[in-house]
Amino acid sequence: MQPSQTILGLESSCDDTAAAIVRVGEDGAQVLSSVVLGQAELHAAYGGVVPEIAARAHAEKLDICVEQALTQANMTLSQIDGIAVTAGPGLIGGVVSGVMCAKGLAAATGKPLYGVNHLAGHALTPRLTDGVAYPYLMLLVSGGHCQFLLVSGPDRFNRLGGTIDDAPGEAFDKIARLIGLPQPGGPAIEETARSGDRNRFAFPRPLLDRPGCDMSFSGLKTAVLRTRDSLLAQQSGLTRQDQADLAAGFQAAVVDVLSEKSRRALETYTADGERSFCVAGGVAANQAIRAALETVSSHFNAKFVAPPLALCTDNAAMIAFAAAEQAGTRPPDDMTLSARPRWPLDRVQAPMLGSGKKGAKA
Repeated sequence: MQPSQTILGLESSCDDTAAAIVRVGEDGAQVLSSVVLGQAELHAAYGGVVPEIAARAHAEKLDICVEQALTQANMTLSQIDGIAVTAGPGLIGGVVSGVMCAKGLAAATGKPLYGVNHLAGHALTPRLTDGVAYPYLMLLVSGGHCQFLLVSGPDRFNRLGGTIDDAPGEAFDKIARLIGLPQPGGPAIEETARSGDRNRFAFPRPLLDRPGCDMSFSGLKTAVLRTRDSLLAQQSGLTRQDQADLAAGFQAAVVDVLSEKSRRALETYTADGERSFCVAGGVAANQAIRAALETVSSHFNAKFVAPPLALCTDNAAMIAFAAAEQAGTRPPDDMTLSARPRWPLDRVQAPMLGSGKKGAKA
């Protein structure tokens, strides 16, 4: 890491358009501004994110985000030392919008350009918020990804395990739609589950009968679907209590799986100094999941780190910080930087979800 840098970050990998300015120096990191413009209202009628609509919204909002971030930080582009942008993975239209905006800013200002892996942004967030020392254990649990990582450096990620199918965030969204709750599904499930009986339905805890840290949530989703269909066959619709009990039972199953797999990951993780177990990603905003993971961490005498909720979901501060962290280990990108829909963090192990024409998924 260079002595002192002020980085403008851009994020547009899914349905949040974001810009932030982060200053990183010998005394640590400071978020000078962070702007996130959501798109929930644009996608509400469709039950999920529509890639074409998201890409168009990013193109319209990115320059507004940059202007607001500069205003919040009381800075001008001439005071920025570098431009960072999410270059993947994500919905390709949105990623392209961000990369093109960042290229334009870099070309206009002559500032260095850094393409950042969105997942690396999440994985390095504990260093931004808490200054966690390498190596640390990271559970990255977001809308499209779920994996345990041993983070040993700004670009050194060793995957200990991950989901072999749906990520928890995807499952939360799908279950919310199944039981008639609004999107995004994570907050809706969490709120509804508070008044539910987690023990009413016997949902499975997939892969707990197998060793290792790999996870699966597809079978759990199917079990909830079948239970819902059984209820609908018996009555004219779902009652509010049915919704609450289904949400509570599903959330409890996810919590149990993540807790047990975290325990296994902690058993394999060693460090010379203080051990840290960190969690980041949008699903990490779920309070029930956070509380369970903190309990597991305490059993291993590991420091538990969960970033503030605003830095768990997609944001540009993590992208700016990741670029500053990586600037000392690699050169800036040039104008050939391309958007990548797929971009695994662990470049040694085989991807868990296979590969296609667009490359390895995860």
